This record gives sequence, C-alpha cells and structure tokens, in this order.
Amino acid sequence: MPNKLQCEQPNDKMDKAERESLDDLIREQVIHALGTPFDLRSVQVRKVGNENYRVNVIVGVNAGSVRIANSYFLKIGSEGNLINATPKITKQY
Repeated sequence: MPNKLQCEQPNDKMDKAERESLDDLIREQVIHALGTPFDLRSVQVRKVGNENYRVNVIVGVNAGSVRIANSYFLKIGSEGNLINATPKITKQY
C-alpha cells in the first residue's frame, strides 16, 4: 500500500525525456551559481510542487564520506529558468 507522500506526488504531464532535460538544466544552473565542489558525487533534483523543486548537492571522496553539502528549495519558471532559491545560492567553490 503506498504511503501518503506517494499518493500526493505532483501530477506531471511531462514525458521522461522532457523531465530529464529539465532536471539537467536545473543541475547546471545550481552548479554554475554554486561552483563545482572538488568531491562532487551528484546533484539530486526532486519536484515538490508545480514550479517548486528540492535540490541536494551530494559530495564525498568515497562511499564512507558521502554527505549533503548544500540543499535548496527552488522556484523554476516555465522555460526552466531559476527564479528563486531558498537559501540563496552563493558561490562557494
């Protein structure tokens, strides 16, 4: 039986290729604004609402040191452009 969060996932009309393309664009914008950590492992992008996303920047030299270094709530426009980030993304790397 799905839990409550699974039942409330945003209703998305994009196909898989469009979703992956938008996620890649969001990743690029975040890393461009933040800089690239030397031990970057991945940038997770999760849709949490109509134009709202949660982005986690995951770093770690090896599997034992993996951690979320930065985490943001983003508002993304219809063209995929970054409108707002909470907290504000500043150049760190």
